[in-house]
Amino acid sequence: MVNWYKAHCHLINGLVITVLILGLYSLFGPIAAFALLLLPFAGFLAIRISTVFIILFILFSYFRIHEAFVFLMPLKIPKLLALASLLAIAWHLFVSKTLKPHWSSTHLIFVIWFAWLTVCVFSASNRGVAIEYWSGVLVKVFIMVFAISWWLTRFSHFSYIRLGIMISGVTIALVALNNKINGVGLVEGTRVTISREYRSQLGDPNDLSLVLMFPVSFLAAELFDTNSNKYRRTFAGVGLILAISGVIATQSRGGLLGIAAILSFFLYQKVKNPFVVAMCGGVAMLAMMIFAGISDRQSGGAAEGGVDESAMGRLYAWQAAINMALSNPLTGVGVNNFFVNYYFYSPHWDGKNHAVHSTWFQVLGETGFVGFCIFLLVIASIYRSLSRVYCINKRSFNPEVMVNANALKAGLIGFMVAGTFLTQAFTWPLYIILALTIALEKLTIESNKE
Repeated sequence: MVNWYKAHCHLINGLVITVLILGLYSLFGPIAAFALLLLPFAGFLAIRISTVFIILFILFSYFRIHEAFVFLMPLKIPKLLALASLLAIAWHLFVSKTLKPHWSSTHLIFVIWFAWLTVCVFSASNRGVAIEYWSGVLVKVFIMVFAISWWLTRFSHFSYIRLGIMISGVTIALVALNNKINGVGLVEGTRVTISREYRSQLGDPNDLSLVLMFPVSFLAAELFDTNSNKYRRTFAGVGLILAISGVIATQSRGGLLGIAAILSFFLYQKVKNPFVVAMCGGVAMLAMMIFAGISDRQSGGAAEGGVDESAMGRLYAWQAAINMALSNPLTGVGVNNFFVNYYFYSPHWDGKNHAVHSTWFQVLGETGFVGFCIFLLVIASIYRSLSRVYCINKRSFNPEVMVNANALKAGLIGFMVAGTFLTQAFTWPLYIILALTIALEKLTIESNKE
């Protein structure tokens, strides 16, 4: 039987494929049959240019490009890129074995953090909401942290991903500014959003400001890198203005604080005087708030005397987070469960649940005091890893190492500052920074040995 199959394998395989194509054509039409014909070529491309697919998956997942350009939504691009990335990871890890896993202390702390998040998912008060978020976001983040940290083995890879983040950030900023100019999707009459009518993640001005703030650190690092190509620096300068303008259009105070912190980091590298930097940062923050027109906001604007409604809403939410942690000190109320539990823990009820609007209080309320401590360890491990990169690079200076380290450190600083007012504990920015930091440290160590 085996010998007979070997003798006629081409004929048998051809008949099977023909039957499959005809079956799909009769059941689902010509598109399904055409998709089956393209499948081998798609698999081949996923393996051959796997780095491109992984970078595109990160960009589409974080920047929600398909939601900013709604004609792309029916194509299900993030899911297709996820499948291509998983195929490439499995192939290169188990078949070709060209993907070389490595381990670091930052990996270990991240695994502990993910394990604790999983515990908090299954102990959540609303387990359905927590499991949905865990399977839809956290599992992807977990897989991609290892994929990114193992895959980026060349400085050219870092250059591509930096460029991708910068271009994506500028693209989303242009869409935001276009919406602002044309009065599309404005919240409270003045705050810009993107694709709010499609329930996009960019449909909240605070979330949009977070998406736009992240590429600011990469654009600023490129602009301040004197060793960079002049065309890339020019693009970075223009892109930085556009990204900041996009954040200003959202009128998010957390986003403006994050940008001020990022620019202060780069200014300090040039000036080395903390008082001058603090003064410049304060002036820049004041100028951005004036340009943003925050005093004209319906919530948190000048029309509200004393402590404005927006600030009081945050204080009530933070009190609710503290109460959640005190009631459940080990695991909190569970991942993504703050909103649904707000009524039971808030000292003030105005008839509707509210978001926490703070990364730190989100972690405290949803993962308890234990989770909060582990989260701080994750941030400390990233900072420590970046410090090692700077120390190693001092021995034999490499401008490629410096520009990437500066972008990641600025991004981490912006995350910590903006995290006071923006909810970003379980979204992509921190974990992209973590994965890139691990990869950069590994590559710096190896390049220093040569």
